[in-house]
Amino acid sequence: MPLSRSTRALAVALLAVLLGALLPAATAQAASRTVQGGRLDWGIKSSFQGYVTGPIASGSWSLTGGAATVGGSQFRFHSATGSYDPDTGALNSGFSGGVHFTGHRKPDGGNELDLTISRPTVRISGGSGTLHADMVSKERGTGKVSRRSQVPLASLGLGGIDMKGGSTPIALTDVPATLTSQGAAAFAGYYTAGTPLDPISLSVDTEGAAAGPKPSAPDEKKDEGEQKEKAEKKGREKAGRFEDAAVDWGVRRTFREYVTGSIGQGTWTLADGAQDGGALFRFPQGKGTYDPKKRTLDAAFGGSVRFTGAHGLDLRFAGVTVAVATGEGTLSADVTSEGRTTEDVPLITFPAKDLAPKEGLALLTEAPATLTADGAEAFNSLYRAGTVMDPVSLAVAVDEKARLPALPDLGSGPTAAAEPSKKAAEKASAASAAASSDSGPGTGVLLAAGGGALLLVAAGATFFALRRRAARPADAATAPGPSRTS
Repeated sequence: MPLSRSTRALAVALLAVLLGALLPAATAQAASRTVQGGRLDWGIKSSFQGYVTGPIASGSWSLTGGAATVGGSQFRFHSATGSYDPDTGALNSGFSGGVHFTGHRKPDGGNELDLTISRPTVRISGGSGTLHADMVSKERGTGKVSRRSQVPLASLGLGGIDMKGGSTPIALTDVPATLTSQGAAAFAGYYTAGTPLDPISLSVDTEGAAAGPKPSAPDEKKDEGEQKEKAEKKGREKAGRFEDAAVDWGVRRTFREYVTGSIGQGTWTLADGAQDGGALFRFPQGKGTYDPKKRTLDAAFGGSVRFTGAHGLDLRFAGVTVAVATGEGTLSADVTSEGRTTEDVPLITFPAKDLAPKEGLALLTEAPATLTADGAEAFNSLYRAGTVMDPVSLAVAVDEKARLPALPDLGSGPTAAAEPSKKAAEKASAASAAASSDSGPGTGVLLAAGGGALLLVAAGATFFALRRRAARPADAATAPGPSRTS
């Protein structure tokens, strides 16, 4: 039976609305997106970590460039940048931070094992993926040092993952990684090509290209204001004042892990403007005096951090100050422990010889820090005086145009993905099982079909339902129809 005029009109209107909603989405999705912010979690190879710190190598590892730790044995790399194409699923995302492994100490003080892996980059295209990284390694036996930039270190198992049409953030979980032949060479021969490495997980934010600022007409009042500001700036420089400053310090990595681990069972809380950079805390809004000639600094910063946990743990650092003189810096804070506050406790010292401003910014980056005797007392003798603490980074802006270094950008974090179709889920499950039997944990499915396809299916189902209803005889219209499956 042909469709009635009202039924045809309703179906056409419905399809028009749905297609109108789909077309803008498809157009927006087709545009390539910029990756800005995010993290990569990767343990490299857990057994290698154990070997380095075990009784054979008797070594250690350290973090560089703002890298952090997460979970039991993973390193977190930060500040993702790059590009993502929703049409093809191509992803090119680089991350900051590195890990430095040393071991097999030699009589001359050097290390036979010396390996640094930094700036990992994930490149995915055409259904295959590779993890690249900068690598500095010392060859076994010869001791020859090699430096390689963006080595294709590991191939990624992406079976069952459709990278097309993803919304922000783009997230992948437990993707299998296998050492390549180039990676094996850069790994100083400790492993052969084809060796399974730890799986990787990542989450990156994507955004469209930002529109540039509109040109503005000359403003005489603005020019007068700038001249006045320059005069005020000269006055501040004469008085030894500066524009802005911040100090970054993570306290101590193992202390943070103790607090949040199974023994401490606690957490830390930032307040009063302090910022979390993953592996460090930023104390901002520095105020005080700075002499670029003498390279001296006397500054107070905003922010506080409080550690709480089991066994009566309650330790708070606030009122952070930094003093630099004769090439050495001291970081002090008001320490609250067991309900009592001791003001201006010198916690750590660090070398600060090169604090001369360059392009309006005086910088110290990851200066090694040592715990003082007063600092050891503040930690209730958990650590001895002289213990190596997390490094200190200091930035002082002496020019109003200078910008302080950005904090590590971990992105917005992964969110729960839409439920995939039954067929896609079965395919991903099979791929995951195959990967698990081969080389460790399988691949999590975090990218699903876009909502546009679901809308189109819904439109088709509605249209054909209307047609069936119009074709039914009057006595069949009230009969129960087939059950719907999701």
